[in-house]
Amino acid sequence: MNNKLPYFTLIILWFWISNAIPGKGLPLSTNSRWIVDENGNRVKLACVNWGAHLQPMTTEGLHRQPLDVITKKIVSMGFNCVRFTWPTYLMTNDSMANVTVRSSFKRIGAEMDDAIAGIQAFNPSIIDLPIIEAFKAVLANLQQNNVMVILDNHLTVPGWCCSSSDGNGFFGDEFFDPNVWIEGWSRMATLSKNFSNVVGMSLRNELRGPKQNASVWYREMQRGAETVHAINPNALVILSGLKYDKTFSFLHDKWLNISFTRKLVFEVHHYGVTDGQNWKNNSPDEMCARTLNSMKWDSLFLIDKGYPLFFSEFGAPEAGDNINDNRFMNCFLSMLAEYDLDWNLWTLFGSYYIRQGTVDLEESYGLLNRNWSDIRNTSFLQRIQAIQPPFRGPGQTNQTHKMIFHPLTGYCIKSSNNTLQLSPCNKTDGWNYTNHTITLTNQQKLNCIQAFGEGKPVTLSQDCGSGIQGSSWNTTSRTKMQLSTNIGSKNTIQTVCLDIDSSNTIVSNKCKCVGKGSPSCDPASQWFKLVDSNRGN
Repeated sequence: MNNKLPYFTLIILWFWISNAIPGKGLPLSTNSRWIVDENGNRVKLACVNWGAHLQPMTTEGLHRQPLDVITKKIVSMGFNCVRFTWPTYLMTNDSMANVTVRSSFKRIGAEMDDAIAGIQAFNPSIIDLPIIEAFKAVLANLQQNNVMVILDNHLTVPGWCCSSSDGNGFFGDEFFDPNVWIEGWSRMATLSKNFSNVVGMSLRNELRGPKQNASVWYREMQRGAETVHAINPNALVILSGLKYDKTFSFLHDKWLNISFTRKLVFEVHHYGVTDGQNWKNNSPDEMCARTLNSMKWDSLFLIDKGYPLFFSEFGAPEAGDNINDNRFMNCFLSMLAEYDLDWNLWTLFGSYYIRQGTVDLEESYGLLNRNWSDIRNTSFLQRIQAIQPPFRGPGQTNQTHKMIFHPLTGYCIKSSNNTLQLSPCNKTDGWNYTNHTITLTNQQKLNCIQAFGEGKPVTLSQDCGSGIQGSSWNTTSRTKMQLSTNIGSKNTIQTVCLDIDSSNTIVSNKCKCVGKGSPSCDPASQWFKLVDSNRGN
């Protein structure tokens, strides 16, 4: 696998640097459903997960690469933000937080000797710092590299998260004393004021377990929000929902009582495994439509109420051989593009010092390889980079148009000598979709998309209109992501859909999985999302 940064990555990096350098417009606030800078311009959180919430309470990967190398890798991949995870005990248990990094590893056992040696080699300035000072050193390095930070209180006791019976799930659990939690946040909010790149604080990861209920959620989350805001009013306050941060449906019946404005953000999580093996065992089109409908009730309604929604965890194994997760990602990326949401990818980690008793465990969801030295899967990263820049929002002043996004590849449709190709989305064309006709926005003469036969390239044509074969397009299937048209003579009418061939040329083919569909039929190559945009290309 070629893991060098390809040309499309350099293009994305240039776009990100020229449009969203943190530090020049901080602090952040909210304007209806958007997160904005101090000038009122949209800032889209495009984050990757990193942190220090596991047993050593030390930022992962420092035994494999120098801290600044890892941070610059984050920047080079186009992320403008890190969701940085931490355990409550980092701030409330002085016997843990004040020992040195070296001592923290030593008390786990001799199996940590290689990790100690690695940190000594790659980060000698950190190995003998107290744990809390090492934490600050990472925040400082992220700040030096203009990377924004969301501080996420991941759990109380350092370790792997999560289960419904781990004692960390909900207020009142064995390790989740609400008063200790408030004390932890009081100290962390105070610490955060020393770092201007800390733009938000996520109050708790994945509330869960048998004790969870809405009445306690209102009481404690409101208390936590007010505490954090009173200490650091510059930071966004990010609230998680119930059922492993899947739902805010209880907010349909009763709203929050919060004293401050323009700082409140909601966060949710979703993975393929959230739905069990349903993506593999059902029609992808049916499953995608069903999942999106559930999300509208559970969380997407918050956008309509005028609040930003931050998908603070999603991801998939990057080997690309898991049907369930692959189908989920095709659907989920289309949703992130359609709603132009803020998000955080799980995860940066190539491996862990120790996780659930296993030393040097490799992370299959990690963007980086086991040694934290290279990108694990450039094709996966390419798809993520497509949704890093904002599609629309305050400060995006270009004419509103459609981008035709292909979630399977992370590319968008662009015209090239009257044929159509997939291209990086920041170099795509703008399109209009009116009266079932798809036309270029930047042409004086009408140029519409027209199909001529199964397996043949789709081209631009001036022969457009509802009565012209192959130029009237419908959004087909339950997901509305298959674009279909009719071709042929009166007696041999055939319905075809946009598709791609092996060279990423746009062709028309027989529509896949039409109707209810079979679990064995996957229409992903024919999924195209018409995305509203007013950004320049």
